Amino acid sequence: MTGVSGPTVQPPESVTWLVHVDRTMWVGGVRGLMLQALHPLAMRGVWQNSDFREDPFGRLRRTADFVGRVTYGSPEEAERIARRVRAIHRALRVHDPDTGRVHRVDDPELLLWVHCAEVTSYLEVVRRAGARITDRQADRYLAEQRRSAAYVGLRPEDVPGTMREMDDYFARMRPSLRVIPESAAAVRFLLWPRLPERLRFLSPARPVYLPFGALCYYTLPRWARRLYGVLPEVPGIAVTAALRAFRLTMNTIPDPVHQRVLDEGTRAMLRASRERLGAAGYDVGQGLRGLADPRRHPGRHPAATPPPPCPEADGG
Repeated sequence: MTGVSGPTVQPPESVTWLVHVDRTMWVGGVRGLMLQALHPLAMRGVWQNSDFREDPFGRLRRTADFVGRVTYGSPEEAERIARRVRAIHRALRVHDPDTGRVHRVDDPELLLWVHCAEVTSYLEVVRRAGARITDRQADRYLAEQRRSAAYVGLRPEDVPGTMREMDDYFARMRPSLRVIPESAAAVRFLLWPRLPERLRFLSPARPVYLPFGALCYYTLPRWARRLYGVLPEVPGIAVTAALRAFRLTMNTIPDPVHQRVLDEGTRAMLRASRERLGAAGYDVGQGLRGLADPRRHPGRHPAATPPPPCPEADGG
């Protein structure tokens, strides 16, 4: 993909930065998986071609790595992961037992559904959690995310770039969405997953995961929750309050602890991003998350020279 310059694919001045540095992105990521699972063919593609049943966290971590690289990575890093993802998708097929047909995983309709379910989940969850993002900024975010869609092989002009366009897209898609056995099983896994070996250090916190999974579920649109019918309805105001409390709590966790759930490659990418931004004149003393504050951008902060790298202060 051409036309990208600067130390990161999405600059700190972008709305994408405001959304993606927010730690309620974890809720948005799980919510996105739950929403994606309502598309029968997309869900079967995941079920037939991945280890989702054994390691749902792995899929979330791989998604986090991709999102991180096409946000904070260099243009070269983003191109590399995009080529790898497109090659993987190009080689995979999904069998539809309803029709007997075999489909390509990189079918544009499937790629578009996954993209839209993902980015709307990030945006809606982060805004509901209390991030101050206006409607105009929300439109800008969706327009910026057309770049991410292009990395997986979609044409930017085919991707909704405003909230109205996104609402129209979901309205068109709703008649084709339904719960299949794989969808119901996926939600059960996401509500109470089996921790992989490399994340066993989180085992003491396992009892709180069900409330976390339920929080992700309750952030789904009402129509999606009605399709699943997994949990009883609760007042929306309680969901919003819980989401805001989650955001406040997560933002107090030191970055080194928070990043332990990420792959080492993702952590290395974030460190390199911080160093490039520091060299470009950004005040990275508070990590990548601190760059959501415009006062830390070049020409806006008092430091004459960028601070030295400090790996423990990475954001994301």
